[in-house]
Amino acid sequence: MEVIESSATMRAWSRAQRAAGRRIALVPTMGYLHEGHLELVRRAKAVADVVIVSIYVNPAQFAANEDFGTYPRDEEGDAAKLREMRVDAVFAPRRLAPSPSSSSSPPPPPHETYVTVENLQRGFCAITRPHFFRGVATVVCKLFNICDPDVAVFGKKDYQQWRLVERMTRDLDFAIEIVGVPLMREEDGVAMSSRNVRLTPKNRLACRAVSVALEGLEATLMAGGALASSLQTIVRDAIAMSGGEVDYVEVVDQLTLRPVERVTAGDKVVVLVAAKYGDVRLLDNVEIGGEA
Repeated sequence: MEVIESSATMRAWSRAQRAAGRRIALVPTMGYLHEGHLELVRRAKAVADVVIVSIYVNPAQFAANEDFGTYPRDEEGDAAKLREMRVDAVFAPRRLAPSPSSSSSPPPPPHETYVTVENLQRGFCAITRPHFFRGVATVVCKLFNICDPDVAVFGKKDYQQWRLVERMTRDLDFAIEIVGVPLMREEDGVAMSSRNVRLTPKNRLACRAVSVALEGLEATLMAGGALASSLQTIVRDAIAMSGGEVDYVEVVDQLTLRPVERVTAGDKVVVLVAAKYGDVRLLDNVEIGGEA
């Protein structure tokens, strides 16, 4: 397994793979890898000849008051897991985007060109993190240009991000297939996340309420249709009663992410949830009606 820090070296490596006729898969991550990330790697290995895993805690998606500095990191542990998975290359650039504090730097700014996806970057996570998706889209675009993959694999836990990357890829004519892998859960049902390690024991137990509530929605809908507002109330109440703080609970069309008023048989919707337990913000979701 090669560990590459230079963009030029990474680009040359990918060109050599292409010249040899190999199909390349990219798995973008921010490191601190867990079983959910490893499932992305397994999917990548199933659809390509060689796999690149990028590890980059993207500062462009953090505001100055967010957890960029405390985001968990484990370079040695990540490398060991990826070697065991027989990943072909790890791209670990030291800098692809400016840090949160550099936005106040004197001119010229450290980075002037950004990618925005006009509609899908609005709402949900962007309400409390308006900078987030511009940072995601810009760095993913740079990773695509540097690594030049045939396919890129993303987890659907970050559902809005996955759909945004799909749209960006289509709109900018990247010849890249975007694969979404279903959300992975811990044994107790909690959605896998690198941030879970920062939960206190009390909050780790309490946050199970989110997945329990989402699982219950499917049972509710088996009895017939339901108003979206009723589904939202079920999840909001579960979070509040468990001591969490609701960021948002939305019921939306899977493709457009536009809110729906009612869910009936055959509708393909997704319930998106963001909640805080202590100082840890967690995401979860459930697709209803199968994948669109």
